[in-house]
Amino acid sequence: MQEQWDVASSEVTSGSRLSFHCWPSSRLEATRCVAPIGALYTPLKKLPPNCAPPTALQYDPVRCSTATCHAVLNPYCQVDFRSKLWVCPFCLTRNHFPPHYAENMSETNLPAELIPQYATCEYELPSVPDMGPPAFVFVVDTCSHAEELAELADSLQQALNLLPEDSLVGLITFGTNVQVHELGFEGIPKAYVLRGNKEYSPSRVGDLLGCAGNQPVPQQNGQGAPGAPGGAPNAPANQMAGPGYNVLQRFLLPVSECSFTLESILEDVRKDPWPVPSDKRVARCTGCALSVATGLVDLAMPRRGARVMLFTGGPCTSGPGQIVSRLKTEDMRSHADLAKNAESLHKPACEFYASLAHRRQGKNAPAGTATTAAAHVVDVFACSLDQVGMLEMRELVEATGGLMVLGDSFGQSVFKESLRRVFNRYPDDIPEDGGKMSMAFAASLEVLTSREFKVSGAIGPVTSLNKKGPNVSDIEIGKGGTSAWSLGGIDPSTTVAIYFDVTNPGTTPLSSNKRRYIQFLTRYLHSSGKTRIRSTTLVGNWQNAEGQDQQQQQAMANNPVKLSFDQEAAAVLTARVAVHRTETEDVADVLRWIDRSLIRLCTKFADYRPDDPSSFRLSPEFSLYPQFMFHLRRSQFLQLFNSSPDEAAYYRYILTRENTTNSLVMIQPTLLSYSFNGPPTPALLDAESVRQDVILLLDTFFHVVVFHGETIAAWREQKYHEQEEHAAFRDLLDAPQADAQMIMDARFPVPRYIVCDQHKSEARFLMAKLNPSSTHNSPDGGGGGTQVFTDDVSLRVFMEHLMKLAVQS
Repeated sequence: MQEQWDVASSEVTSGSRLSFHCWPSSRLEATRCVAPIGALYTPLKKLPPNCAPPTALQYDPVRCSTATCHAVLNPYCQVDFRSKLWVCPFCLTRNHFPPHYAENMSETNLPAELIPQYATCEYELPSVPDMGPPAFVFVVDTCSHAEELAELADSLQQALNLLPEDSLVGLITFGTNVQVHELGFEGIPKAYVLRGNKEYSPSRVGDLLGCAGNQPVPQQNGQGAPGAPGGAPNAPANQMAGPGYNVLQRFLLPVSECSFTLESILEDVRKDPWPVPSDKRVARCTGCALSVATGLVDLAMPRRGARVMLFTGGPCTSGPGQIVSRLKTEDMRSHADLAKNAESLHKPACEFYASLAHRRQGKNAPAGTATTAAAHVVDVFACSLDQVGMLEMRELVEATGGLMVLGDSFGQSVFKESLRRVFNRYPDDIPEDGGKMSMAFAASLEVLTSREFKVSGAIGPVTSLNKKGPNVSDIEIGKGGTSAWSLGGIDPSTTVAIYFDVTNPGTTPLSSNKRRYIQFLTRYLHSSGKTRIRSTTLVGNWQNAEGQDQQQQQAMANNPVKLSFDQEAAAVLTARVAVHRTETEDVADVLRWIDRSLIRLCTKFADYRPDDPSSFRLSPEFSLYPQFMFHLRRSQFLQLFNSSPDEAAYYRYILTRENTTNSLVMIQPTLLSYSFNGPPTPALLDAESVRQDVILLLDTFFHVVVFHGETIAAWREQKYHEQEEHAAFRDLLDAPQADAQMIMDARFPVPRYIVCDQHKSEARFLMAKLNPSSTHNSPDGGGGGTQVFTDDVSLRVFMEHLMKLAVQS
């Protein structure tokens, strides 16, 4: 009897997806599995009430007493109710329950964290003071055209209405120089102008804004300064205020107090007045503006949540972070320039933005690591037909857990709708969190494991916290050498990939009832200012080889490791490794690695007779995996043709932070076919699906394309859909557009919406994604469907080569 595994159910119950649910019990067998052994974990995913307590527990978690463990109490702990002890499943230490637990608990009266179905529990820590509401600093590029500035100002005014009344807000505009607007100055608009050709440390920002000196704290009827953490009352009259207090009085004010001032400044924003010679680019000091903005929030609120939101319409051409010369005779860097190291400004710009990300981490922290979780998030909203430097800014955004949005214009829905969704709130019917912003700050993730395996690393918007320990593997995948990472800003869709290394030697088989345990501990600052810890504990089985040789193991149709394979999660974990490797390796080498891994995986898990490709069969658990790899090889993540370095960095960053379902849509887009023959049906992502009498709806995550066949487009041009007797045709035209709207309503960043007709220019968005089963080189014209003009191999040819190589003895 084969055991059936519901591999996707863990995403609903715990916010995690594993590549294998049953693991091989030795390092050798784990290596032979080829596919990465790992998990995709979404820390803030809202879980159903039968899987986790509906509200956060209002006390500190009970933790293991071992110095190297500190695991949180969970349902998989062995509990001795007579002696009031619990055994940690990770280090096997016996721990005493705290007195208030011991007095009240029994087998029929369990605390929430021991209830069997509550493997995930969230704690709100009363021991940590309330940090107060977050701050938002808008950093606005004034070098754009007047129409673009008007669209941006309108969007920012709408964004102000989406912010909670008590959240703080600040405004910095930049062009040739940087203007820091003093929102607390009444009467007339007042701004401090800083030169745009240099970097500013937080203390220097304080000096230049007149906030450095200590001043007496004024009394305000016992009320605290605007936005003071927890609404703490003011200090005694003789206490001196530091620079942070002055910033909070003048430059970062609650929305309720400064919205009118801020809206009037935004209405009056004009294009940067500095003259620009015709042979030069405009002077844009993006790097300097970011150093001022991050310095401002570092000074005012070092441990509180804040977002620095950059809105830019072009590349940095002046000061630190410059990516291109002002001379128009010098072109923007391309993939070829970067491959040859021919771009002299690229490396210094990357180092500058990385230094902003790690500025508060201290000089002794190793490069690329952090000592504390980033409380201040940097987002980049770039709307330009040219590149703006996202490639160089990526480390700053990634290290702080920020968001990236790339559009053509500030008037596009890609930008306008995406900006609104940054401030999304939980639905009102959610207990405790209803109506509160879904974003969180200063997040960190720690991973605990039982003794038979270790943590290899993580891939996603993370920075290593350099936490060594007995469960840290020597083999590094992604950001390794640690069991804890800073995530910075997170939201309910942020997903991190964690990779594991089975270290148990094959000479010591595990007992049949042995289980493996993983615990994810996410500490974060809620948008309400409260600090929370979410603990998710996963349990799983081991599969012992039990002395059988390799051929016997392969022949076992009911091998639990094989049956527990989640091909969707494995494809996404593999894609993240491939994208991570492109940062240090040539893309051709990464493609070769994908091919070799796929051949080895099929050799291990397929059923076949040696040297007989016609006998090759893959079980349903593996049948889609080669298809995912085929589309990954052709995707924009690994094929740089027709994309700029900025676009490649943007696409890759989004892939490394999205959940399994969204990542799969990016790798292998979905296609729906609409016709008069019946309801919409899923169609193969193949040239055969393109027909004259159908409408196709393509979802690539970044684009949503409604494609009309030639006949349908001709009927629409004849306006048949406006005639009453052709109501069915009108419904057919409307159906894909309604479905496209549903897709776009639930996504961030908002995808670009494209409506196109067969044989027209924008049909390329669909044609580029189709499997070229029929090309201009096909001998018979390819039969049905349409021809794709490409030299790429088709999925059929790809599979023929794979089968031939996999069965070689």
